[in-house]
Amino acid sequence: MKKMIVAALALALASPLAFAGPQQERMKECNASAKTQDLKGDARKSFMSDCLSGKKPETASAKKPEEASVKTPQQNRMTQCNKEAGDKALKGDERKKFMSSCLKN
Repeated sequence: MKKMIVAALALALASPLAFAGPQQERMKECNASAKTQDLKGDARKSFMSDCLSGKKPETASAKKPEEASVKTPQQNRMTQCNKEAGDKALKGDERKKFMSSCLKN
C-alpha cells in the first residue's frame, strides 16, 4: 500500500513535459523549425498552421523560382530608387537623403 501511495505521489509531482502528447511534441518541433528559419508575422502564422496540421510547409528556399521573383510594389520602388541613386553616383548622407525622399514619393 505504501508503495502505491509513493508511486501515485511521484506520478502527481512529475513534470507535465514527461506526459507531452503528440500534438505538444509537434508544437515544439514546429516552433523550433520556425525559429531556425527566422520566420515572423504572417509567414510564421502560415508556417505554424501548416506544420501543426501535418502538412509539409514550404520554406523560403523551397518556393518555386517564379514565386520568389515576384516583388511587392515597395520592393520595386526600392529597386528603382537604388538604380537612380547609383546612376547619380550618390554616396553617404546624400544617398540616404535621396533614398528617403525617393521612397516616400
